[in-house]
Amino acid sequence: MTVNVTNTVGANNTIVLDGSSKIPAIDGSQVTALNASAFSTGTLATARIDVGTTAGKILQLDSNAKIPAISGANLVNAPGPTVSTSDPTISSNLTLGAKWVNKTSGEVYICTDATAGANVWTNVGAGTGNVDPFSWGGERGLWAGGHATTNTIDYAAIATTGNAVDFGDLTAARYGISQGVSNVARICWAGGSGENIIDYVTVSTTGNAVDFGDRTVSKSYLGGASSGTRGLFCGGESATNVIDYITIATPGNAIDFGDLSATRERMKGVSNGTRVCWGGGYNPGTYNIIEYSVFATLGNVTDFGDLTVARYDPGACSDLTRGVFGGGADSGGTEYNMIDYVTIATTGNATDFGDLAGSGNIANDGASNGARGVFGGGEEPPSAVNRMQYVTIATTGNTTDFGDLTVARRMLGAGSGT
Repeated sequence: MTVNVTNTVGANNTIVLDGSSKIPAIDGSQVTALNASAFSTGTLATARIDVGTTAGKILQLDSNAKIPAISGANLVNAPGPTVSTSDPTISSNLTLGAKWVNKTSGEVYICTDATAGANVWTNVGAGTGNVDPFSWGGERGLWAGGHATTNTIDYAAIATTGNAVDFGDLTAARYGISQGVSNVARICWAGGSGENIIDYVTVSTTGNAVDFGDRTVSKSYLGGASSGTRGLFCGGESATNVIDYITIATPGNAIDFGDLSATRERMKGVSNGTRVCWGGGYNPGTYNIIEYSVFATLGNVTDFGDLTVARYDPGACSDLTRGVFGGGADSGGTEYNMIDYVTIATTGNATDFGDLAGSGNIANDGASNGARGVFGGGEEPPSAVNRMQYVTIATTGNTTDFGDLTVARRMLGAGSGT
């Protein structure tokens, strides 16, 4: 074979570098074992690239500049909704604006408040029912007043068992005050010892209570409940059927709301933020009646159902779904340790939940953080107790020991906030 030394690219010719010391344009289709790291410039024709949507292939956009149909199962941090068989919760803790699709019900939610543990998920589909935080309670439970007549306010972190700590004092020592009504930041207590007083505290800051205004009647042994905006006070001794309300964020006197179906005292309220159920009572016999009010609508109560046993002075607390009534006594002096519960959105009779500790639990009261309810104080004749005990409201069963109040007492009022 003759080898021609020439600067012409052709068969049997040697390669001669051009004037820029570069290899001239030639066919390299049979060149193998090249180190790819040596190629830092230039382009490759698409036909030379191994593209496709299977393993080991390079992904190529289609003619519309879109990614072709492939599995995205391993993608992370990609925009798009969370798809689940359930609704979001107040502690789903996604980012503001996150979208959530319940593929079972078809409901679609947008996170409109991403506060950790207090998310707000707004239903943006055709369905109803936003996911709101527990806006009438919080992580700190407060127990105020009681008999023997005291102005003591105690507090405890509801999520953590342990003894209560001194918070401050009511404006006046009294017993038989209402349950505390809360907008998370503030708790108000009304009545007690025949007074029309309404006091309030700022939950995050220990200290003494401040005057809020007056109730429309001067009574003890009244119930209380909150929507997070309005607080309602109900009934009272020398039995009355009066229900009045306050706007918790704005100090001032209470305003008439409506009436109970009968005059009575020593009932308690449980709330889901929309509806309050008033359970039990006394005048002079005991009641098993449960009635309800809708916070947003002034007016008289509507029948809900019955407690499992007629009684007065139970403790009470609630979560977003259930209300629980614990303890109480009948007019013959029999004390109960039973706990009942209702599903607040659905009328009907109460169902057995479990039992409180001890032989009797009249005149205790409960505080909730939306998951756990803590019952504090009460009486086991002839003495008041400082016992605190808790339940997980979503799970039926007996109470568990929590700790002790700073003072043994009964006929106190409890509330919660943050």
